[in-house]
Amino acid sequence: MIEIRELTKRYGEATVVDDLSFTAEAGRVTGLLGPEGAGKSTTLRLLLGLSSPTAGSATIGGREFRDHPPEPHEVGALLDTHGVYCRHVGNTARECLVGLARRYRLPRGRVDQVLEQVGLTEAEQRRVGTFSLGMRQRLGVAYALFADPPVLVLDEPLNGLDHRGLVWARDLFQRLAGEGRTVLVSGQPSIGLGGLAEDLVVVAGGRRVEGQRAAPLLDRDGGPRVQVRTPDIAVLAELLADKGAQVVFNDDQSLTVTGLTAEGIGDVAFLNVVPLHELAPDIPGR
Repeated sequence: MIEIRELTKRYGEATVVDDLSFTAEAGRVTGLLGPEGAGKSTTLRLLLGLSSPTAGSATIGGREFRDHPPEPHEVGALLDTHGVYCRHVGNTARECLVGLARRYRLPRGRVDQVLEQVGLTEAEQRRVGTFSLGMRQRLGVAYALFADPPVLVLDEPLNGLDHRGLVWARDLFQRLAGEGRTVLVSGQPSIGLGGLAEDLVVVAGGRRVEGQRAAPLLDRDGGPRVQVRTPDIAVLAELLADKGAQVVFNDDQSLTVTGLTAEGIGDVAFLNVVPLHELAPDIPGR
């Protein structure tokens, strides 16, 4: 479990994190949602001991890691996909992970497992320098997962993912949480964390915001949600994603769609001759 208690970080006269408190429970995906500059990355760096707080505390499993980052088998972290995970961008994804197995003294069989988990098996021989942002995100998640930690701390891992990548991330993170892990994921409102995280913590200006103050940010997190059922689920998901919607595949073979109204979804289905068996807006408080 992750506990943030009255956490504050100041740089000179600038307060980047301001009296922030929240809990990320084991067995759940917690989303840390806020616009750019909200203090999300600073909060995660404080949590991981990469910076020291001005006041308050940030603990993982009851431990603080001030100036002493946790070991990879304790916490898997993804903080900056613009950084180079391998020493040489000319290395392939497999070579990068083989080097990691050597460093962590883990069997090379772990490389195959993690490549499959993050969907990079077919790209394992591609040089990392040729990777798109979405592929770098997947490789970063592979690094975080490699030592099989019970806690994952991932800073904006959804950036650069297409709709298939978002579905992959949702399924992976929820499966990891289902194994009892603590999964903390940060993201901006436009990314659609609401369809992935079971618990949302909304921050702005370094402070937690709730109720009516949080509503504008949550509305930007894909807007109203619509439940959709169709026998042509893959076809409709592709069509809606092309219109800019966020589409989540549910276990009961339905879709949860954000970014389009029910009327807009109905129009897309009608124009493309896709039958609809259910089209139900998610009404708050119902």
